[in-house]
Formats: sequence, C-alpha cells, structure tokens
Amino acid sequence: MVDGEASLATRAAWLYFAAGLTQSEVADRLNIQSTKAHRLIARASREGMIRVFVEGPVAECVALENTLVERYGLAFCRVAPDLGEGELPLRALALEGASFLRQNLERGEDKIIGVGHGRTLAAVVEQLPQTPARSVQFVSLLGGLTRKFAANPFDVIHRLAERTGAEAYLLPVPVFANSVADRAVLMKQFGIAEVFALARKASLLFVGIGQIHAEGFLVSSGMIRPDEVVELKRAGACADLLGHFFNANGELLDIDLSARATSMEGADLRKHRIVAIGGGLAKVTALRAVLRSGLLHGLIIDEVTAQALATDKLEATSGKGKNNKTKNKRQKGSKRA
Repeated sequence: MVDGEASLATRAAWLYFAAGLTQSEVADRLNIQSTKAHRLIARASREGMIRVFVEGPVAECVALENTLVERYGLAFCRVAPDLGEGELPLRALALEGASFLRQNLERGEDKIIGVGHGRTLAAVVEQLPQTPARSVQFVSLLGGLTRKFAANPFDVIHRLAERTGAEAYLLPVPVFANSVADRAVLMKQFGIAEVFALARKASLLFVGIGQIHAEGFLVSSGMIRPDEVVELKRAGACADLLGHFFNANGELLDIDLSARATSMEGADLRKHRIVAIGGGLAKVTALRAVLRSGLLHGLIIDEVTAQALATDKLEATSGKGKNNKTKNKRQKGSKRA
C-alpha cells in the first residue's frame, strides 16, 4: 500500500529544496496549512529523503588536491571540507564519496564497478541518493563472511543495488581462507569463480584503506585475530587494501595472510583503475603507504588528513611517491573527477 503521507512529504521536500519555495509557498502549492508543510519537510529530512550535494569546490581543498596529485602521481584527488567531526570525519568523507559515485554513474562510463568493504564505504552508500543505473553491475571485491559485523560488507552491495536498480554480485566466502589450499578450492566453487571473473573485468575499483592495529576494522569485524595483527606488524605491514598488505614504503608484502585473501591477486591490482576513500589522522600512515605504492588512480580524503599528508616533510624528500607518478600521469586530466 502506498503511504500517502510519505508521498506528500517527498513532494513537499522537492518544492522546498529543489524548487526553492518557502514553507509558506509549499503550503499554498499543496493546499495544506503552513504547520503541516513544516512537519512534512522535517519528516523528509528525518527519514533520509534529502541528499544535499554542494558542487562548488573550496579553494583550500583545491590547493590540497593539487598538492597530493603532484606528490603521488594521482589522476585526481577530491578533498572533503572539514566539518569539525573530530578524529573520524565519516560524514564529510561519505558526502564526497557519494558525490563522486553519483557523478560516475550519471556519466555511465563504468559498466562493471568493483566495491570493497568498510565503515567508510558503508557510509558513502547511505549518502547516495536514488541514482538509476540499471546497465551497471556492482561486484564485491573481497569475501564477506566474518565473525562480527561492524559494517556488514553485504549491506554495502545490497544498498547499492537498492539505490541504483543495478545488478549486484556477492562473494559469500570468508575474507581470509584457512590456508592457501583452501583458498584455491573456494576459488573454483560454482558461483564463486564466476563472481571473481566478473571482478577482474571491473573498470573501476572503489575501495577503502585499512590500518593495522588491534582496534582496527580488520579485527573489530572479525576478519583477522589480534595475534595476526602482531604478525603483520612484525612483517612491517602498516596498510591494507583488499586483503593485501603494504609496508611504509608502499611495497606489497609477500606474506601468508595475503596469499589466503579471497580477493584478486596482488599483481592484478595494477591492471585496474583504483579509487580509494579514507581519512582521519589515525590513518595517515596507512594512506601514505598505499599512496607510495603507485596503485591509486584517485583518492577521496578529508581536509585535515590531506593537510597532514601535504605538509609531510619526510614524504617530500623520500622520492617514493614521485617514482610512481609515471603510471597515472599519462591518464591525468582534471584534478577533480
């Protein structure tokens, strides 16, 4: 049954936010009292019917984008303005990430989009408005069965399908297999092999970046055990991308846990256009490591964290980011995508 009040709230929101009418004008247009118009608009906002995107760039953010593009050889960078959220700027990142994804879907350039896991990507999808994209296929890039769910990875792909009307493909396997041999068996299973084959065809990989510590998402979601974090740190790991681990120099580590990850091989990552989203000062080390790898085509980051990376004196003299510019510079156009 259609909820008439919800429909009226949607119409009131359109008139108020899109058409620019005052609440009094909305009331006149809908032939209702002004108090009811106010109540309907408030309901629309409360129930998540409103998604606001401010398209004009902030000058300070543009300067940071240019700095990071040049330093790390990115094709583009988008810096979300500081909203004063503190240590975890989730709303700012989510709004900027949703704006990027919406614009990408509206352009229709990518027909297969691979999607990672994590709180930030889940928040992005929450901010994504209804954006019809029935010709697009979304595919999980990493297994999604975990012991706990801080942000259920399946929710990300399901929500994307709901918001876009697109097809979505899941990987109902553990994030890390018990052994390399077990991973090989899983990869051959009917329904799993086909999803992996689709993921390899993705023209865009939209991913988060994980940090390596005992309170991180990898542990809190049950993907790895605390003792495995100790082993990762001993190996020099400081960042995670799709189950693959990097040291501070951006080098991909050849370790057992990566070999057990139910995602594409590390060597395959360079064949794809990867856009990462992440932020918060606690992630500076992890972000810097992945940026140094030269794998990223684009980066979406918050203003405070971007400032930390842009003013990093050690990075300016390391040369690690500069050595990896060649891959993306040939593709570089606008510094905001």
